[in-house]
Amino acid sequence: MDADLCDNIRLDDPDSPDHLFMREAIALARMAWGRTTPNPMVGAVIVKDGEIIGRGFHYKAGEPHAEINAFSDAERHHRDTEGATLYVTLEPCSSYGRTPPCVDAIIARRIKRVVIACLDPNPNHCGKAVELLEEAGIEVSVGVENADAMELNESFFKWITAKRPFVILKMAMTLDGKIATENGDSKYVTDTPARSRVQTLRRLADAIMVGGDTCRIDHPKLTVREPANWECQPLRLIASRSMEEEELAEYFPDGNAELVRLEENEDWDKLLEELGSRNIVTLLIEGGGELAASALAADAVDYVEFHIAPKLLGGRDSRPVLGGESPEFMSLARKLYKVTTEQYGEDIAVCGYTRE
Repeated sequence: MDADLCDNIRLDDPDSPDHLFMREAIALARMAWGRTTPNPMVGAVIVKDGEIIGRGFHYKAGEPHAEINAFSDAERHHRDTEGATLYVTLEPCSSYGRTPPCVDAIIARRIKRVVIACLDPNPNHCGKAVELLEEAGIEVSVGVENADAMELNESFFKWITAKRPFVILKMAMTLDGKIATENGDSKYVTDTPARSRVQTLRRLADAIMVGGDTCRIDHPKLTVREPANWECQPLRLIASRSMEEEELAEYFPDGNAELVRLEENEDWDKLLEELGSRNIVTLLIEGGGELAASALAADAVDYVEFHIAPKLLGGRDSRPVLGGESPEFMSLARKLYKVTTEQYGEDIAVCGYTRE
């Protein structure tokens, strides 16, 4: 971050109006969960005399941005935005894309102050809106509710800076670390609430990957079914050394599936670069154990979410949550960072990042 921009950051009371209004903007942004790709989720509220007079969020790529929708909301209710404060979860756009720059609209509507949760991660745009707004005499504050705003769009931030998708590894296992019986039966490890959580992850994902054995044994649809008629169905990627296109077409006759060959760690690099170039912002890996181990060994995973059911399957030949080569020392275990836990019914999800 530019040193001059640091002067705008406010580290004030988390219960102050700035934080309360920004949390409202973040809640609005979340309403577009999974719909905006390859754009970020952004929310905005307009406040005047301590009252919210306009709300908006970016609903879909190519449609108006959050700030414009908030202005439209205020206009529908015949509220004057001159002298108001605009709260927005991401630095407003300052250049022409599919839509005109929001900075111009903010200046034209005589907004007095703009509060921004986090700056645009694109190095070509980072801080440009702040400079333009300040040149127009508008007060700017940056960093209010920054952590939550960054987490909301962590997939987008990874993709826009590294040109690769953010990779989530989600696995379901019994308490003793099993994902299936010896013959591959895995229905169902976890219960309905945990499976609903998977639907939430699928809504965010631009692509879902499973291994060939998972495809052959479970016949997964790998679609978003909650809510029904979801319009942004993810691409299915099937990692297999033996499956051919004819067999793939039998499992996915709609054609929205591709085969992936992953022989070496370098193949993961090539795959992620290629997916990034195709605007795949989030990749969700759902198993099986060998594919999960391969992704971790290649350092391809950014975030892990393991759902643990209170069941004991047993069996030395039952399938473990992670396959791959057996490490010699416990010191080789991979540590997770910023670990959190969530409960879904009787199942517990342990989540964490693979890097600090």
